[in-house]
Parts: sequence; C-alpha cells; structure tokens
Amino acid sequence: VVGIIEEIKTKTNFKIGNRVVLGHHVPCYNCVYCKNQNYSMCPEFKSSNIIPGGFCEYIYVSERHLEDTVQKVPENLSDAQASFTEPSACCLRAIRRANIKKGDVIMVIGLGSIGLLMGQILKSFGASVIGCDLIEERIKLAEELGFDKVYKYSSDEEISGLCRADFQIEGVDTVFLASGSEKTIPLALKCVRNGGVICVFASVHSYSRNKDLSEKLEDSELIRGGYCHPEFPNNEIYYRDLTVFGSYSPASSDLKDSLNLLKDNIIKVDGLSADYNFDEINQAIADTLSNKIIKAYIKIP
Repeated sequence: VVGIIEEIKTKTNFKIGNRVVLGHHVPCYNCVYCKNQNYSMCPEFKSSNIIPGGFCEYIYVSERHLEDTVQKVPENLSDAQASFTEPSACCLRAIRRANIKKGDVIMVIGLGSIGLLMGQILKSFGASVIGCDLIEERIKLAEELGFDKVYKYSSDEEISGLCRADFQIEGVDTVFLASGSEKTIPLALKCVRNGGVICVFASVHSYSRNKDLSEKLEDSELIRGGYCHPEFPNNEIYYRDLTVFGSYSPASSDLKDSLNLLKDNIIKVDGLSADYNFDEINQAIADTLSNKIIKAYIKIP
C-alpha cells in the first residue's frame, strides 16, 4: 500500500504529508518462528494487519507497523512503482534462502509479475536467468527486462533440452516455481540438475477444495491448507539429492532492500501493472483473472 500520512498519534520520525509505502503484516520477534527467522510463520504475523484494509480511502496503521514496515517513498518512484516493494521483497527473501551464487544458471517458471520481478533480482545476484511461460506478451517482456533466455512452453522434454544445449550444462542449479499450476513440478524436475534446488513460490488449488478429487482421497491424504499429492516424487527427490523448499512473505529487512532496488532502477516495473480507479475494481480483477493484464494497481481517491 502507498499513501500520504494524514494524522500521527505516536512519537515517530515520520511527518504528516510524508508519502510512504508499507507492508501489511508484522511479526512479534519473540516466538520460536521469529527466533529461527521464519517470520511469516509467526502467529502474530497474520493477525496483524492494516485496518480495515488497503482498498480504503483511509487506513489505520499500528505503531508496530510504523516502526517495522513503513518507509518513505523515494522521490524518483511513482506510487505504482513503489507498490512493488512488498512483492519484490518476497522474491528477494526466496532468492536469499536459495543461496544463489554468481554464475548460477536459474530457471523461473511462470512470468507473471512475481516471475518477472524474480528474474531481475536474480540478475542482480550475478546469475544467468532462464524464463518459461505460455503467454507471448510475458515472454517478450521478460526478454526486454534482461532475461538471458526465455522459452515458450512446449513440452517438458523440449524445454529441458533447450536449457542444457543453450548453456552447456547438466541442468539448471535452481528452479523457482512462480506459477500456480501443478504441471510445473514435472518440468522443474526435468530441468534441475542432480543436487539442485527447487523453490516453490506459488500456491495451487487444493484437492481438498475439489469435490470429485477429494472424494477419491482418504482423510489421511488431506492436510491442513492443502493436500498430499498422490504422485509426490519422493524417490526422485531422494535419489537425486534435491533440495525442495517453499518461501512465503518477506522480512522487514527485505522490504527495505527491495525499495532500494526499485529506487536504483535495478528492478524495473513499468509495464508490469495497469492503473484502475477504485470504481473500476471489479474490471481490474476480471482483467487480471483473464490475463489481459499482469497486475492491477488500484488508485483510491
């Protein structure tokens, strides 16, 4: 959320009239999750929020938010550009957790806003970046943003073959799954090298929400918030010595660093979002779901 401070009721260095960007959750920093830097798993992380929510003319921000997530927007950034601070920070945290090294060959599957942000940040780490998607407009945009190679998906075998041939490698070092499709898992397994890393960076629809499928699964196969996939590639992960992990939400340090990346034009976001007025919000959602746009930016009067 990006906005102007209208009223302050606590001691702070911020002033009325400051243009700021903020994240929506704050961890406690005291629980077992916070002590292990799993901030997004902190019980207070989700329970803390801006009130009543971002789609409002005015919002209330707690003192904890003010201390932890609120930042002044640099003068060279527009509101829409600054609004990419939090999603960029999510990508930055995932990349840091994957221990990306200079010279690594990385694949990003799914070139929506997250995939396009991910690729740019990976380039700043010195990695060679491969993108893969089905939509021509997103493929073109990834090429314009500096991805080393961008493939239009055809088949798992063809894409994995292109990766190996174009970069003369046994497989990519790390795959980031930025698409909410189950079909990306087999593609990632085809493309990643033995001993490589797969980061799951998107959710998929749960089998437990699909009546036909859920009736075919035993209760023990359904888990909280998702499902146990009946074709989970246990042996392939084991015998190929793969590391598979998920990454969800950023830490406050990632928010600060991502805003600097935007300010320094290392992350370019022009063309990644389309502006809508608040009374056009239903159209914005419809256009996003139909892939007419990558991301909607809602302007509140």
